[in-house]
Amino acid sequence: MGLPRLVCAFLFAACCCCRRAMGVPGEEKQPAPTPDLVEAEVGSTALLKCGSSHSSLNFSHVDWFLIHKEKQIPIFRVRQGQGQNEPGEYEHRLRLQGGLGGTLALSQVTPHDERVFLCKSKRPRLQDHYIELQVYKAPEEPTIQANVVGIHVDRQELREVATCVGRNGYPIPQVIWYKNGRPLQEEENRVQIQSSQIVESNGLYTLQSILNARLVKEDKDAQFYCELSYRLPSGYRMKESREVTVPVFYPAEKVWVEVEPVGLLKEGDHVKIRCQTDGNPQPHFIINKQNSSTGEMEEKATDENGILFLEPAQKQHSGLYQCQTLDLETMTTLSSDRQELLVNYVSDVQVNPAAPEAQEGDSLTLTCEAESNQDLELKWLRDKTGQLLGKGPVLQLNNLKREAGGRYLCMASVPNVPGLNRTQLVSVGIFGSPWMALKERKMWVQENAMLNLSCEASGHPQPTISWNVNGSVTEWNPDPQTVVSTLNVLVTPELLETGAECTATNSLGSNTTIILLKLVTLTTLTPDFSQTTGLSTSTVSPHIRANSTSTEKKLRQPESKGVVIVAVIVCILVLAVLGATLYFFYKKGKLPCGRSGKQEMERNTSI
Repeated sequence: MGLPRLVCAFLFAACCCCRRAMGVPGEEKQPAPTPDLVEAEVGSTALLKCGSSHSSLNFSHVDWFLIHKEKQIPIFRVRQGQGQNEPGEYEHRLRLQGGLGGTLALSQVTPHDERVFLCKSKRPRLQDHYIELQVYKAPEEPTIQANVVGIHVDRQELREVATCVGRNGYPIPQVIWYKNGRPLQEEENRVQIQSSQIVESNGLYTLQSILNARLVKEDKDAQFYCELSYRLPSGYRMKESREVTVPVFYPAEKVWVEVEPVGLLKEGDHVKIRCQTDGNPQPHFIINKQNSSTGEMEEKATDENGILFLEPAQKQHSGLYQCQTLDLETMTTLSSDRQELLVNYVSDVQVNPAAPEAQEGDSLTLTCEAESNQDLELKWLRDKTGQLLGKGPVLQLNNLKREAGGRYLCMASVPNVPGLNRTQLVSVGIFGSPWMALKERKMWVQENAMLNLSCEASGHPQPTISWNVNGSVTEWNPDPQTVVSTLNVLVTPELLETGAECTATNSLGSNTTIILLKLVTLTTLTPDFSQTTGLSTSTVSPHIRANSTSTEKKLRQPESKGVVIVAVIVCILVLAVLGATLYFFYKKGKLPCGRSGKQEMERNTSI
């Protein structure tokens, strides 16, 4: 009996296998229907529909479930069109949307809601409907932190370049690294990207990405940044971090001298001499200058930054300069080429004779000398007016007049070096007695007020000025031949009576100016009066040169106010008589007026 049973068991098993292989109807498992996809952002409201093709039906008996670990957990039901929440995590966030009962609204969506939901409708009786909810959240702006310690290019291992962090995104965003606007790909022994993520308590992700790389000298100014790529229901988006640079250290290969400012230098410039290398960081430097006598290089004192200041630059600063440094990585000494520094200069200008003097009508020759390392241009100018008198080392003055006395200027300049020039003043004296600047208008003053009286005189030899009244006197000399004296005095009745007189005297004669003072009364003190008469503590008047004693002619006294009033009244009476006479002749018809003119006059008369 054992063998038949064994044969029967074998045949039964073979039959089962054949049925499975042939797909006997009614025996294979039905696949789960593909769920509808619903997308929502965190914090928004998601609409779950019980079948999109049945949206117009009236759902009166519906049960909603959450699929969790292949279990159906009830979360909501609809009876007679009325919705009721089931106890649990969705108890307070689900409600019916619209009046047909077929749409469920899930508020305040979170990443934990990314699940599959099931809708079972009995009235109307429909096939079970699955809905898959996908949740999205844009990450915050990515932050980036560069390696501030720096990276040595001679290191063989990969070093951390920067770290990028993207917070609170869902799902996990993708990170892409860029260098100088070009995306970086992982490359063995060159580029490595390490990414990790943390799930926060709210279900959002924080992504951290570290860029490790071997950098080269050319990366000293490279700009690195990261980009986060993510998806929202509206499509794909991206956010970029700021750009950062990383200190890159590499040994120096070349040293050179830098001079500021660039271009032609001149005496008086503020010059800076510094050393530079093509390495990073910059090492400590020594600046040497060649001794023009011995030819040896001598070290110059620099500041704490290794800069040599020439303030101000002088011609003795010209010469050959050289930089030296010690590379601490290789312990080798590097020296720059010797660079010539040229400070252009103009020596002190000398004018001969140094104190020229001459009589009126004579001639005078002035010569100017200066030295420079460049071609010089010499100019002669009148100091007081700036008038150009001539070019060249010699100035010839012929048939001298007294007005030719005063200061002259010799300017030595270098046309090739803007701003490089020197000048020398020389005062030419023309022998003669003093001549004055006359004040031709009287001064209007107030009694018992302090007054400044000014007197100016010129001559050679330089004159002295004296006053005929007592007061405080100050003097100054605009040039070696001119003196200006100012007298501060109290206006008294005696001073009003006599006026003031200043006298200029030198060994060749004297000259005098008289200043008349007039009292200002309340009847004459008006805005127009004070403006036109120049009432002030000093007098501004036209200047007249003279060699003889000069006095100001006494002006006529102002007319009386009463005389003016009488003259005005007489004019008014004359006009009245003339008008009456014309009107009388018009009435008699003796005026040759036309018809239109007569009518117009009659009309005006009647008005």
